[in-house]
Amino acid sequence: MSSSYYKLQISDRVDLKKKGSKMLRKKGLIPGVLYYAGEDNINIEIDKSALFHAMQSGQRIFEIEQKGESQYTMIKELQYHPVTDQIIHVDLMRVRRSEKMTIVVPLTLVGDSKGVKEGGLLSQSINQLEISCFPTDVPEQIELNVEELELGSSMNVSDIKLENDDIEIITDKEVNIVTVSQVVEEDEVEMDDTGTDSSVEDSQSETSSAADSEGDSE
Repeated sequence: MSSSYYKLQISDRVDLKKKGSKMLRKKGLIPGVLYYAGEDNINIEIDKSALFHAMQSGQRIFEIEQKGESQYTMIKELQYHPVTDQIIHVDLMRVRRSEKMTIVVPLTLVGDSKGVKEGGLLSQSINQLEISCFPTDVPEQIELNVEELELGSSMNVSDIKLENDDIEIITDKEVNIVTVSQVVEEDEVEMDDTGTDSSVEDSQSETSSAADSEGDSE
């Protein structure tokens, strides 16, 4: 759990014209909006490298300074350029440490399952979960131990056990997470010395014989 937060430097954005946003991007800045339910939106700008490092920190909640006061925020939405795939706009949403929030966190499988050791194939259906928790309780990831998962078995969201009672999983409990299935090998096709499928050849011979018999009876 995060006891401290990555500090993200932001500044108020004054020039709100379209050309102003283009000029910001040329300077290595990303325009954005900071909002919170029931309050007026605040137009901001963030250094592109600062945002990149914040996103690479592995944290979901960031500490910012707004009007001389520390606040906490999360990235709600990112907009990307359709060609360059560069971030062109960011929406930040304020969160209160005393209020629960809904957030998506990574889901990681740990351990080697019994089924895989027996030759099974492990397939993971989802790799993230939606949870509700206080900003101080946001985990970097949620882990699911699959060591006891046997061949032909699966695990759902309901199989996840959390130590922190203040964290609630919002994702449907019946959603499948991981399955270990039997590996199905391709049937060997019997081939004769010429490389022809003998079963097809036999079928063709039987069809030809039947046609000859019908001709004789006529």
